[in-house]
Amino acid sequence: MEDELNATIITLAGHVEVYKYRFLYFVIMFIVYMLIICSNVSIICLVLLHHNLHEPMYIFIAALLLNSILYSTNIFPKLLIDFLSAKQIITYQACLFQCFLYYSLSGSEMLLLAAMSYDRYVSICKPLQYPTIMRKTTVSLFLALAWIVPGCQLAVPVIYSANAELCNFVLNGIFCNNSAYKLHCVSSNVLSVYGVIVLVNTIFSPMVFILFTYTKILRITYRSCGEVRRKAAQTCLPHLMVLINFSCLVTYDVIIVKLESDFSKTVRLIMSLQMIVYHPLFNPIIYGLKMNEISKHFKMLLCQHR
Repeated sequence: MEDELNATIITLAGHVEVYKYRFLYFVIMFIVYMLIICSNVSIICLVLLHHNLHEPMYIFIAALLLNSILYSTNIFPKLLIDFLSAKQIITYQACLFQCFLYYSLSGSEMLLLAAMSYDRYVSICKPLQYPTIMRKTTVSLFLALAWIVPGCQLAVPVIYSANAELCNFVLNGIFCNNSAYKLHCVSSNVLSVYGVIVLVNTIFSPMVFILFTYTKILRITYRSCGEVRRKAAQTCLPHLMVLINFSCLVTYDVIIVKLESDFSKTVRLIMSLQMIVYHPLFNPIIYGLKMNEISKHFKMLLCQHR
C-alpha cells in the first residue's frame, strides 16, 4: 500500500537552493501575489461599480483580469507552501489538475483577447452597427465560450493521462505544465498530435484573427481623420501590448518544455518565474494607466481616500 501511494507522488525539482533561501523566496512571492490580487481586483471593482464602465470593452477587460487572478491562484498558493516545506512534492492527480488549469486559463486569455479585438473592430469600423452587434447576449456568449472551449479541449488529454503508467517521478519545474507528460513510461503520438490541434485552436487561430482585425482597424483609421486615429490608438494600443506580452509567455512555455535540458536549473527557474509574475502584473498596470476611463476613476478613488 505504501509503495502504491508513493508511486503517485511527484517531486518538483525546479527549485534552486530553496532550503537556503526559503524565507526570502516566500516573502518576495507572497508580496508579488498580493500585488497581483489587489491590482486586478481594484480594476474589476471599478468596472463593476461605475455604470459608465458597463460597456463590452470594459467587461472584457474585467474578465481578462479575473482570468489573471485565477491563473495566479492556480500556482502561487502551492508555490508558497513549497517554499516552506521540507520537500517540494505534489500528487500526480493534483499535478494534472494544475496543468489543466494552467493551459485552460491560458487558452481563455487568448480567446478573451480575440473577443476584445472583435469588439474594437466593430466599434471603429462599424460604429453604427455596434449597439446591434455587441449586445449583452453577444458579450455573455463570448465570455462563456472563452472559458468553456479551452477547458473542454484540455479535459481530453488530462483524462487520458490520469491512468497512464509512470516511470519518472521527478518534474523539472516549480509547477506542473506539459512536462508532466514526460513522466509517462510511453509517449503517446496521439496525445502529441491532439496537443498540437489544441494549441492551434486556442492560441494560433485566435492570434491570426486578432492580427487580421487590427490590420483592418489600421487600414480604416489610416484613411480617417486625426481624431479617429487618436481614439483608435488609445483603445487598441493597450490590447496590443497585452497580446505581445502574452505571446512572450507562450513562447517561454514552449522553450522551457521543449528545450529544458539545454538550460541550467537557475535559468529555468528565472524563466518560470517570469511566466507567472510578469503577465498577471502587466495587465492591470497597462489597463489602469492606458485606458482613460479606468485611469480617471482610479485617480478619483485615490483622491477620495486622501
